[in-house]
Amino acid sequence: MPSQKQLRSPVLRATALTLACLALSQAQAQEAAAAAEAPRDALKLDQVVVTGASTRTSKMKQSLSVSSLDAEQLTKTGATNAAELLRSVPGLRSESSGGEGNANITVRGVPLSAGGSRYVQIQEDGLPLLLFGDIAFGTSDQFLRADFNTERLEVLRGGSASTLASNSPGGLINFISKTGKEQGGTIGLTAGLDRKLWRVDADYGGSLGNGTSFHIGGFQRVGEGGRPTGQDVEKGGQIKANLTQKFDAGYVRLSLKALNDKTPSFMPVPVTVSKGKINTIPGIDPRTAFFIAPGLPADQTFNKDGGTTSSDPRDGLRVKSTAIGFEAGLDLAGFQVEEKFRKTSNSGRFIAMFPADNGNNGANKFFTGTLFNTSLDNLDNTFNDLKVSKAFQGNGFKTTLVGGLFYGRQTVAQTWFWNQYNLSMDGENPQVVDANGKPSSLPVATGWQTWGGCCTRTFKVDYTQTSPYAAATVELGALSLDGSLRRDEQKARGYTLSGDNSNKVWDVASKKNVDYKVAHTSYSLGANYAFNKDLAAFARLSNGVSFSADRLLYGNPLDGSVPISVNEIDQVEAGLKWRSQGLSLFATFFNARSKESNYEVTTQRFTANKYEASGLELEAAYQLGEFRLAAGATFTDAKIKASNDAATVGKKPRRQADFVYQLSPSYSFGAVDVGAALIGSGKSYGDDANTITMPAYTIVNAFVNYQFNDKLQLSLSANNLFNTLAYTEIEGDGHAARAFNGRSLRAGLKYSF
Repeated sequence: MPSQKQLRSPVLRATALTLACLALSQAQAQEAAAAAEAPRDALKLDQVVVTGASTRTSKMKQSLSVSSLDAEQLTKTGATNAAELLRSVPGLRSESSGGEGNANITVRGVPLSAGGSRYVQIQEDGLPLLLFGDIAFGTSDQFLRADFNTERLEVLRGGSASTLASNSPGGLINFISKTGKEQGGTIGLTAGLDRKLWRVDADYGGSLGNGTSFHIGGFQRVGEGGRPTGQDVEKGGQIKANLTQKFDAGYVRLSLKALNDKTPSFMPVPVTVSKGKINTIPGIDPRTAFFIAPGLPADQTFNKDGGTTSSDPRDGLRVKSTAIGFEAGLDLAGFQVEEKFRKTSNSGRFIAMFPADNGNNGANKFFTGTLFNTSLDNLDNTFNDLKVSKAFQGNGFKTTLVGGLFYGRQTVAQTWFWNQYNLSMDGENPQVVDANGKPSSLPVATGWQTWGGCCTRTFKVDYTQTSPYAAATVELGALSLDGSLRRDEQKARGYTLSGDNSNKVWDVASKKNVDYKVAHTSYSLGANYAFNKDLAAFARLSNGVSFSADRLLYGNPLDGSVPISVNEIDQVEAGLKWRSQGLSLFATFFNARSKESNYEVTTQRFTANKYEASGLELEAAYQLGEFRLAAGATFTDAKIKASNDAATVGKKPRRQADFVYQLSPSYSFGAVDVGAALIGSGKSYGDDANTITMPAYTIVNAFVNYQFNDKLQLSLSANNLFNTLAYTEIEGDGHAARAFNGRSLRAGLKYSF
């Protein structure tokens, strides 16, 4: 038996819960004299894949590594936002410590060297939210909200993501919406138990008759956010709707979305480092600290038009997004035609306090914070993806040919103006002070002075991407072979302007025109062999790129006079899919080679690196009676193979642990459903030089649901149940680090009709 001291460990306590659930389920199974046969498809290997696949066939028949979570599974993760949901997917790294948006996301074997999701495209119903996943201060997840509208989540790692979507050589994340296939709806009320939160969710859908169906839903909320901020820094909501008309030849669908929301952004906080170990500073808890002080005044910034804008620092991640979409699936004389179109208007603001120092290693009574006040002037986009396929039956084989054309137009327009404030070393109740530590309401430096005025800038660039692609699949009995090609051609036109720090105007002489073209041809080859209906093996070879947008603007000339750098990945995968009774297993061996260039806002540094990573990704699911277990693990051996910083060659990439895992046990008895979701990581390095160690951690989310009847459910949930201090990143000089939020508790009441 573990000792009481040992049971204080989150992982041991959660493991004990898992074993207890398993014991209960075994007892139940033994008592049931005529128990039904256990489900044979716990991983849903017979589910048809629609994300990143050239043909719509099941996971068992695809040469892809893909996971799916339905609405019920998403609820049981205990996640409070979309980025947290992704932490439950094997092979996917999602650093959701920043809040509702601005998450850092990548897949196994691929570096996490820039903010956002450089190598992974986040989609909503098969189209990207943004053309680029790593736009500074404007990442894709900021414009996504997972709510009752979500039917399921599909995640593709590697595979044909490089050829069936743009800027996504690492993988695809697709949030798929409900479309009214089932009649009914749900109303839910969520309340915070340890801090202010009120949230209402609702959705309803069904048939209108004559082949017409609809779905509508959304949410509205107000509260403190993921930390005890003491302020209503979380406020807003969204509404989504779609209308579908089915007929003999297929269907057409119209969709609408309106998102108007603000949420806090949680930045790194001051820490110290001693002998490679991260130490907290008294008064600053990285799990709860929030330096947007109640006394922080309205921030005065210089706008793109040369005037002054006053903004509320409590707006945090402020996003406005309206979208209209059209989708069709048609059978025209044996040709399958799939059309997806969406036009979106995006804007907002990113305001967050980033520590410029750690107060002389905590010796001072205050530190200097840079208020990252960035106006998202325009992130509008228009996307269209047209795909046509035709299947041919031969003597013992079937061939499917696919041709498609993706067109995307993305505007990236921002204005940066960053004032600096002195803040007291108090993470829970910070005060604005002057250079002498006395109360103040003024910045100690304006954007014209901060960091030498380096970051007062405005820019607007329009990116146009045209991407024809083709794929072929041949089915020879148990063997399936597929190949695909994609030609991405991108044009960029626009300008950048820097500030004239002396005259406090935009410096016309600094204007740089952006006018260039860049292109790349990607490929993917795969094979899948089904030994029987319960065992299959697959292999895949892929190459793909991710083009950069704003991260190129302040480096080499962008007038077409010099080559444009791209971020490229070569991948090899081989895997097995197996199921027996209530157990399913998905195992993938992988090797990935990456080369990239990067601009880092917080250090103002340009880097150019090559990486190589090999490893094993495991996904498993098990069901016995009323006990369910979903699990995942990723083992990775990664190295920096080349770099413009010679000191990092041969080192491990920063924030890359050798081992990460997910574990989600649950057990139902009568009207009660209890479970947990564990997210764990081995130790990793916070810098490419491998001088700062971020400790291993296990975060446990837990839930208890009580079903009063078939319509009414009460739920209690805990995020980071054991209040674990888990770091996700640290600045290279060790002065500031970011951690996951501390414990939060919620209660919910849901009525289905």
